[in-house]
Amino acid sequence: MASWVVSECSLRPFTAVKIHHKPRPSLPSNTINAFKFKPLPCSAFKVPTLWSKGRNLGGLGLLNVSAPLKVTITSEEDKGKEESTTDGVNNGEFDPGAAPPFKLSDIKAAIPKHCWVKDPWRSMSYVVRDVVVVFGLAAVAAYFNNWFVWPLYWIAQGTMFWALFVLGHDCGHGSFSNNPALNSVAGHLLHSSILVPYHGWRISHRTHHQNHGHIENDESWHPLSEKIYKSLDNATRLLRFTLPFPMLAYPIYLWSRSPGKKGSHFHPDSDLFVPNERKDIITSTACWTAMIFVMWLDLVTYLHHHGHDEKLPWYRGKEWSYLRGGLTTLDRDYGWINNIHHDIGTHVIHHLFPQIPHYHLIEATEAAKPVLGKYYREPKKSGPLPFYLLGILIKSMRKDHYVSDIGDVVYYQTDPQLYGTNKSD
Repeated sequence: MASWVVSECSLRPFTAVKIHHKPRPSLPSNTINAFKFKPLPCSAFKVPTLWSKGRNLGGLGLLNVSAPLKVTITSEEDKGKEESTTDGVNNGEFDPGAAPPFKLSDIKAAIPKHCWVKDPWRSMSYVVRDVVVVFGLAAVAAYFNNWFVWPLYWIAQGTMFWALFVLGHDCGHGSFSNNPALNSVAGHLLHSSILVPYHGWRISHRTHHQNHGHIENDESWHPLSEKIYKSLDNATRLLRFTLPFPMLAYPIYLWSRSPGKKGSHFHPDSDLFVPNERKDIITSTACWTAMIFVMWLDLVTYLHHHGHDEKLPWYRGKEWSYLRGGLTTLDRDYGWINNIHHDIGTHVIHHLFPQIPHYHLIEATEAAKPVLGKYYREPKKSGPLPFYLLGILIKSMRKDHYVSDIGDVVYYQTDPQLYGTNKSD
């Protein structure tokens, strides 16, 4: 039987939303499912949905950028409405899975206008800088040409290839410049030199941004559902969660995507792409050449969505929104590497507003912090080299295995039998 309550406007029905609550240590796992009932506010009938699936956003496809659609404000009343009035506090504790008390437009308004300005000359200067370093490292290694220098060269050059990837990544977002032709040419030159099919990656990465934090629709390092996880053979599970194998996963992902998803970044008829993107994929695949840099890419992209001391939520169904999904991303400090890889560790604001050039991300983040409040997790400060991240990575690999098949707000769970250390349920 339906239940009814008086809302701020009129008589409204209760809507039941399944919530898979964050497990507490004192409770067994089979008691963590519950129903949470919330009345529908009037504004729920006015605020438009940001999007359904990334591939259906024709406007974004034409612009070749990964960016949220503009949120339409339908009345002066809505301008003052907050997405939540709880400040994320539940029973005196901050709940990262609660709807935030601010809107995307509030964050955008806090960021200085000049942070949105794209300077193609400045962007190209970073390309020149990185290319000079790449050739300089190769020249030094060739000059000394001994067993001690070559391993150091591999590490240094792999880091620089990662820096080139980040610049090509900016081309894919359209934050490199306002010129689509320049973005495409620079993106192809940068990405093709390091094993990445530019358009194939650009389109799948657009899907990642447009669905960040969504269990089924996200594209990059999204959690496996319990059903998919248990369908994997033991060898696959161990490879997925045992270092260093996950840090070598990127070429496999490009070729066949993640478990439970079909398609390839190299095939023009893949499920990733719509028919009018077929020529783009053929172009990028034809430009593809072999280089190495994948461990940096896998490490950085994984830790931007995993490994926080406090487990962060993943969403599905009506509980997901672009804002709530974006707020589950994490900033990371990489010490001296921050400048080398173009501040890609400043990731929260980048995920919410990928149009902002990388050289404005730090300033934009500082401006947005007062609005974000506890929804922004200050990154741990790194030493000159970010060795501390290895401990975070290992801990996450041992604990973050899958999420429940039920519930619209879920958290990672651990398989105690994965490494054979606990055979009990």
